[in-house]
This record gives sequence, C-alpha cells and structure tokens, in this order.
Amino acid sequence: MDFLSKEPMRRELNDMARFDAADSALTAQLISQAAAGDKEAWGRLLAEHRDRLRRMVALRLDHRLQGRIDASDVIQDAFIDASRCLAEYIQNPALPFFLWLRFLTGIRLAKLHRYHLGTQMRDAGREISLYRGLMPETSSAALAAQLLGRDNRPSEFAMRAELKLQLQEAINAMDPLDREIIALRHFEQLTNSEAAQLLEITEAAASKRYIRALERLRDILVRLPGNIGDLLP
Repeated sequence: MDFLSKEPMRRELNDMARFDAADSALTAQLISQAAAGDKEAWGRLLAEHRDRLRRMVALRLDHRLQGRIDASDVIQDAFIDASRCLAEYIQNPALPFFLWLRFLTGIRLAKLHRYHLGTQMRDAGREISLYRGLMPETSSAALAAQLLGRDNRPSEFAMRAELKLQLQEAINAMDPLDREIIALRHFEQLTNSEAAQLLEITEAAASKRYIRALERLRDILVRLPGNIGDLLP
C-alpha cells in the first residue's frame, strides 16, 4: 500500500470486507471436512494461513533471536498444537479459525522468548513495546525495520541505520493503539474485522483508527530528513 495516498486505504478496507465474507464459507467447509478426518482438507486449511502467520512471527520475534529461530519451525509446532486441539476448538470456537491459529502461534513464540531470553524479556533498556496483550510484543525497532525494508548495500548502511533510529523515536511518540493497528493491518495484513476483534473495538472504530493512524504515520515520514519516503517498500 502507498502510505502517502488516502484513497487506496479506503479501497483496501472495502476489499478486505468482501474477502472476509467470501473466505468464511470455505474455511467452515474445510474445518468440517478436517474434523471428519480429511487430512487433505486439514493440510489445505493450514496452508491457507501459513504466509499470514509467517508475517506475524517475523514482526513479533525478538530481534535478539533473529537467525536463531526459524519462523517455519514456530508455525509447524503451532500446527501440531492445532491438530491436537481441533475437536476442542470446534466445540467452542470463541475465535475465527485464523485468529485461533495466530493465538497458538503466539503462545509458541512466547515460550521460545521465555526459554531463550528469560529475565531479559523485561529488560528496561528495550525499545518501547507496541503491544501489551497475550501476543508476544513487537517493538518500534521491528516496525521501523519493516517500514524501511532491506537494503544490503554497504554504501547505504550508515544512512539507513540513522534513519531507523530517527524513525524509531518518531514511532515511539505515536499512540500505542495507532502503532498496533498499523502493525496488525499493514504488516500482518489482518482484515479490519480481525483487527477489531483483537483490539476489542467495533469494526467501524477499527477502520477509522487505521486510516487515522496511517495519516499520522504519513505526517511523521514526510517530516523526517533523508527522503525517507523514497526508501519505503
């Protein structure tokens, strides 16, 4: 999405609403088939959500564990948990299926954080957290890195490192809910309905909050030096 354009935001919100309605029937059918023992349906159901879960893990994996933990392993363990708990989920589907998978993946990721980092998880020197719920925290550093994208050219390293620090400081000054809804909607690519459920607000409020948050982020980006807008993916 173009961060500097308002109209694509509104079109994207409408498209996501249509996607929600179309996807729910297929998901329900695959869950029913999987519950009856159809392994192919179960595999297809999990495959449908793998990329979205990978985005979540990439955003919320503590930066100190980058290169030590593979997102595929985290997701595979979560899928094993889902297989074991499917019957229980069907009896009481308190969350949509994807959000349930996301929850299980988050639990796995949180366990890995505790195992590898222990008391360091609450290090006072860490970046300001963007999320304080059950899901592992993401940080201003992770969001800044996502915004800047990758550029491995040595000539750009110093400049991008400075831009990242400036962007982190700017993101830290944003409202926590604004930061989180950008993380959910833009980087995890959750639908408006999914984000609203996680944030425990109405869909209308989530939609307005997302557009307003992107407008505020746009204002931040255009004020930063170094033509940061040109570096956005």
